[in-house]
Parts: sequence; structure tokens; C-alpha cells
Amino acid sequence: MASNPPGRCCAVGVKHEGQAQGEMKKIGDGGKLTPLREEQNKLMRAVRTYFAYPEDKSTQNAIVIFTDIFGIDLNNVQLVADQFAANGYFTVVPDLFNGNVVPANPPADFDLMKWVQNEMPHVPKVDPIAEATIKHLRGELGVKRLGGVGYCFGGKYVCRWLKEGKLDVGYTAHPSFVDKEELEGIKGPLSIAAAETDNVFPAGLRRESEDILQKLKVPYQINLFSDVEHGFAVRADLSIKPARFAKEQAFVQAVAWFDEYLKQ
Repeated sequence: MASNPPGRCCAVGVKHEGQAQGEMKKIGDGGKLTPLREEQNKLMRAVRTYFAYPEDKSTQNAIVIFTDIFGIDLNNVQLVADQFAANGYFTVVPDLFNGNVVPANPPADFDLMKWVQNEMPHVPKVDPIAEATIKHLRGELGVKRLGGVGYCFGGKYVCRWLKEGKLDVGYTAHPSFVDKEELEGIKGPLSIAAAETDNVFPAGLRRESEDILQKLKVPYQINLFSDVEHGFAVRADLSIKPARFAKEQAFVQAVAWFDEYLKQ
């Protein structure tokens, strides 16, 4: 494994204040259907997606965010999408969970591992959403260059879809569930933001990931932030100075990465 499955740390964090500026839409596979794609199309028609547009409304350079297990309705990820849009990137956030997400800061009796085992969607359900989202962006919406952002759970799908004709550039913060083979299979630049304290992406797996990336013929970056834990890049306690600094710098890291490798 390049990162471990989620743990309790994946289900805690602080809700951020602010008014999201984007809008919710539903997207689908706009092309002709084959029988094998009929089920996928039905699924996509039901998927809500958060859209955040840059000031000029351009969709040429875009980002798709694959969320953590809190999903797209948590204010935090919507504000992050708005921030990417403010930096010139058309940004969309598909609902990978069909609304069945982990509640923010769940009560002590919430059984996270039971949710992971019985309710969390896995590759056969998430991959069709990722594929159809990418196709919709590159097709109907005219996206020329597409970046992927993955937080925790979403980091797996950045790695899975960082392929020619799919995602051009990837960024992930404190990833979970990433298989070694998925990281070995990436075909584009990848940037990783990691926390000093992280049972899901601990030091040993960071170093294993570095060893894998060193063997690949793609640009890569791994930044390690002290004094923070798993989840800091999207749900840090902003009242704590080191956590706020790390969260903001991890975002700057992502934008600088996309400015270098994604923009045309």
C-alpha cells in the first residue's frame, strides 16, 4: 500500500466559516450510449456536482476535486473549490457518495469501520462517476487541460485517473486507500501534501511513495507539514496558528503546481 485505509482521524475536523459562491448542478454522459454504459448513465444523472467558475467563466483549465468521506455538502470543500476558481481554474466537485457520507465529527458511538465496510463506495461505483465527470468536462464543457485534487479518500482516484486523456496533473493531500500499483501507474505530474502525524499516510508509506515516484518519469513533489494531523488541508482548526499556516500553504502548493504543469 502507498497509503492505509481510513481511520478515526478521517472523521474529525472543523467546519470552516464562509459563504460558498458556486452552484449545485447534475451532470451526465452527454454522448450516445452503448448497452454497457446504460447503467453508468443512470448513475450519473443522479449525481450532484458543485460548480465554481473563475471570474472570466473560462472552462479551458479545470480541476475536479475528489472529496474525503464528508462529501460535497461540507462547507469546507466548497470554499476550497471557490478558492481554486478565484485562482483561474474552473472547478467541479462530484458527489462520490450519493449523499451517504460520514457526519462531520460523528458521535463517539459512530462505527466508522462499519461504515467503511458496509456503506462506503468502492472502485466499481466511484470509477464510473470519475470517468463520466471527466468525459463531461472534456466534451460538453470544452476543458483542454484537467487537473485532479484528492483529499483523503479522493487521493486514490487522483492516482487512478492520472492518465493520458483523463487527468493531466494531480495533487493530493493526506491520501488514503491508495494501492502501490495505482501510484506506480500514474502518467502525469503529482504533488503530495502530507501531515507529520498521520496513521493513514505515516512516515514509512511516505518514504515508500517517494521510492516509487523516483522511479517514474514524471515530475513529483512531496511536502511535509509539521504540527498538523491527517485532514489538515481541508478541515484544519483555523484558530490554531500552525494548522492555519499549513492548510493555507498546502493550498498554495496545489495552485503553484497547477500553474506550472496545468495552465496553457
